[in-house]
Amino acid sequence: MAGEAPGSLESLRARNRARALAVLQRRGAASQADIVRETGLSRTTVSSLVAELLEEGIVVERADSARPAPSPSGGRPATLLSLEPSSGGFVGVDFGREIVRVAVANRAGELLVDHRSDRLEVAHEAQEALAVAEAMVSRSLVEAELPSDRVLGAGVAVSAPVRSDSPEFASRVIFPSWAEVNVAEFFGERLGVPVHVGNDANLGALAEATFGAGRTHRNVFYVMLSEGIGGGVIIDGRIYLGQAGGAGELGHIVVNPDGQVCRCGNRGCLATVAGGAALTAALRQIRGPHISVDDLINLSHDGDSGVARLLADAGEAVGRVLAGICSLLDPELVIIGGEVAPAGEPLMHSISASLERWISPASGHYPVVLGELGSRAEVLGAIALAMSHVPDQTLAPLGTSADGQPTAASTEQGARSEGPRQRSRRSKS
Repeated sequence: MAGEAPGSLESLRARNRARALAVLQRRGAASQADIVRETGLSRTTVSSLVAELLEEGIVVERADSARPAPSPSGGRPATLLSLEPSSGGFVGVDFGREIVRVAVANRAGELLVDHRSDRLEVAHEAQEALAVAEAMVSRSLVEAELPSDRVLGAGVAVSAPVRSDSPEFASRVIFPSWAEVNVAEFFGERLGVPVHVGNDANLGALAEATFGAGRTHRNVFYVMLSEGIGGGVIIDGRIYLGQAGGAGELGHIVVNPDGQVCRCGNRGCLATVAGGAALTAALRQIRGPHISVDDLINLSHDGDSGVARLLADAGEAVGRVLAGICSLLDPELVIIGGEVAPAGEPLMHSISASLERWISPASGHYPVVLGELGSRAEVLGAIALAMSHVPDQTLAPLGTSADGQPTAASTEQGARSEGPRQRSRRSKS
């Protein structure tokens, strides 16, 4: 369809297919009436599109399609449709500061494989991290039994600001060795599919909004409390990036002008008060030099009074910053995720209480909840990002391209690299 004129009937039909598929991708299952209602397309158009998609094997009628309630017309219960899981899949890669994580999901959003690397210096060893990720993607596709020519798209999460108007990182301070690396191009050349790159906090927000705690809400603010602090903004169901990709960067809002110098060059940023690195540094003064975030969480669960005070102070600072953000954005829900979030009640209670304390009485109530996806949020967000960009992508018969020509995968084996609902027993965490 690459050569179609923008206003042609073929182009219009392709756009309508995309809209219908997007409903199924977002909802998991829907009837033709649901598609009509959500897309505004006519019943005749939807019926024709569904027949075409069923014939192509992109969509299937669910075995449990008989709903308890009859259809509005009083006839037979509506038949539910869903995407055929085996019609394609998506790859997600998460470059954390010290690990690489790779996951594969099928077309229906079911997680097939999830792997994480051993510890490595991702921020300072770009080429090593890329090589590790490439090998993990190859192995994961084999384990998922997803041939590379059935991959529809890929997403990549990175622990650094990403420009929304170019493939470049917005800052060379956080991932210094990645300044000249084009991550999308690297994976695009190896997978032969569209690759989209996003900041890990933004993609954590997208994952929670798609698969997790925010899936029933359209307007969400996500806070990622890890070594540093990031944030993601979901407005009307979509990531809001701002003019250059920096929206949601609450970790570098100054909360103490006379505080510690931050790696961004400023002084007293929220990350220097409530980030995981700051919390463990404070704890090492009384617990020794080898304290990690995991130790912090375990001590919190054990009821350690010093850790409880540390988390309460951090939560107070986070809540104060959130009061300003909520006043501006008016979200339905605030979700707390990241490595520090499992610390639990001392942190969550303090954030909620501080937000209530500092928010204007004229503002509404803003529930604060713990994220549901844990350490998988970023890699699942990368998958959600890939899914959001290719709802209309359909696959030609195995081993052929869209125009019927043999693909590289079918003629040159090895020329290319080899919140969702959990499906595979092979998945690891």
